[in-house]
Amino acid sequence: MSILSLSFSPFPNSSLSHLSSHAPSRIQSLHPSSSMTLLKPLHHHLRRRLSISAAAAVRQDTNLWTTAPLVTVSPAAESLFHVTIDVSDYPDLANSHTKAGQYLQLRIPDVEKPSFLAIASPPSLAAAKGVFEFLVKSISGSTAELLCGLQKGDVVELSQVMGKGFDLDQISPAEEYQTVVIFATGSGISPIRSLIEAGFGADRRSDVRVYYGARNLKRMAYQDRFENWASSGVKVVPVLSQPDDAWKGEDGYVQAAFARAKNIFNPQSTGAVLCGQKQMAEEVTSLLVADGVSTEKILKNF
Repeated sequence: MSILSLSFSPFPNSSLSHLSSHAPSRIQSLHPSSSMTLLKPLHHHLRRRLSISAAAAVRQDTNLWTTAPLVTVSPAAESLFHVTIDVSDYPDLANSHTKAGQYLQLRIPDVEKPSFLAIASPPSLAAAKGVFEFLVKSISGSTAELLCGLQKGDVVELSQVMGKGFDLDQISPAEEYQTVVIFATGSGISPIRSLIEAGFGADRRSDVRVYYGARNLKRMAYQDRFENWASSGVKVVPVLSQPDDAWKGEDGYVQAAFARAKNIFNPQSTGAVLCGQKQMAEEVTSLLVADGVSTEKILKNF
């Protein structure tokens, strides 16, 4: 763990040099109270400059970083990887994951740029087993690509858990919000997995659907979990943008698949959860609002 340490001199060398070469005779000839009056604005200016400098330096590294080992790195789908990190030695970090939809920054030692990752596992897993699980998309030239190339036992650095997560109070109690439509694309399914497995009363709602978009089935993670999700009351609707000829399910984009189906009978008792591409989120939001769903009931984790 590294803690940023800042040390400042109230008078930089250049400022002292300027004062000694041009000001002493005049300052010494002034009455002490006049000297203080003269120096007040200077002190204020220097304090303000130092304050701004300190703030800028702190913004460069606002996090305390925790070094933790990898437990697993394994393929989840084409270009997607399961990553599990052991945080059992850091209970405060593990217990700070309290809501589905939260995220953190991850960096690799000696690699400057961190990667933002949504936590895929439910908060209960960190509390019980001391691990965070992620679904990571390997993008060429990125920190995520380097992460996906690491092995068990390699160490990474984690920031504190960030974000407020999905505000489920907006669509609670379950009995009053019987319809919840969920939208995810690509690795955006990661915090949705956390939501489903943490539980949000899906079994007490009459209609909970996940429109999950991917290019094809090879790029769709968590297919082995769909059956368990269905048993908890969550219906998964896979939507493929470039399916093969054998595909009989929904094709195109998730917003188009939803527009074809809709089936929202009571907008006042409907909630939604979005995670994925910006265009998808904007178009889905427009469709929902046009149907009468309140924007307050459309949840995002950012």
